[in-house]
Formats: sequence, C-alpha cells, structure tokens
Amino acid sequence: MSQDKERDSIRAAMDRLLAGTPLRSDGALTVVALAVEADVKRHVLTHRHTDLKDEFYAKVKATGNVPENERKLREELKQTKERLAEAIKENKRLQTEVDMFARVVNVLEVENDHLRNGQGRKRAAVVPLPTTPEPSR
Repeated sequence: MSQDKERDSIRAAMDRLLAGTPLRSDGALTVVALAVEADVKRHVLTHRHTDLKDEFYAKVKATGNVPENERKLREELKQTKERLAEAIKENKRLQTEVDMFARVVNVLEVENDHLRNGQGRKRAAVVPLPTTPEPSR
C-alpha cells in the first residue's frame, strides 16, 4: 500500500472512530483501534505516520466525547471492579471464619485425645441410692 493510500485510509478511520461508527475495530479511541480500523499495522502509525497519530489524539482530546460502546465498557468495568471488591471482602470474612473453625477443631482434637487416653477429668463413680421399703398403706 502506498503512503498516500495509507494516509487516506488512516484519515477515514479517524473520522469513523470519532463519529462512533467503526467498521473493523471495537471503536476505542486508541492508536491500536485506529490501526485496526485503518487496516494498517500499529507500527505504521507509531513510526511512519506519527503526525496522523498525534492529530488523532489531539482530535480525541478536543472532542472530549466517548463513543457509546466505550462508555458501556467503562461502566461494565466499574461494576466488575465493585463486584470484585465485594468478593474479596466476602473472601476475607470467610477466611476468618475458616481460621476460627480450624482453631475450634484443634481444641476439640486435643480434648478428645485427653479423654481417650484417660488424661481428662476422672468420672465420679455412679452409686445407686439405697432404697428404703415404702410404708404400706
């Protein structure tokens, strides 16, 4: 592809991305998406057509708008991060409970071992009470 054709392709891709109507990319306002949209390799933008890359970033900054699909992705990312934070908090709570139950099991094992080996408290002997004959009526 000639450099003029590459430049035309990149400019057309810029327009589509900024308008929020991508054909080939995910619509993100990045050099990677611009390269995909223009059907050129990324290094073509970052090394050969740096002026177009800079122009693209300047236009993105100037418009200040974010395409709808990127807004949705950002919202989804935010919700995912919130769910992750909740899951981490729940995981810590459950780990605390597991640690507590492990300590309880340890104590019970020691007590059980003492009881089996006769090291526990001596049981008092059960002695039946003497029975007295009931007075007859």
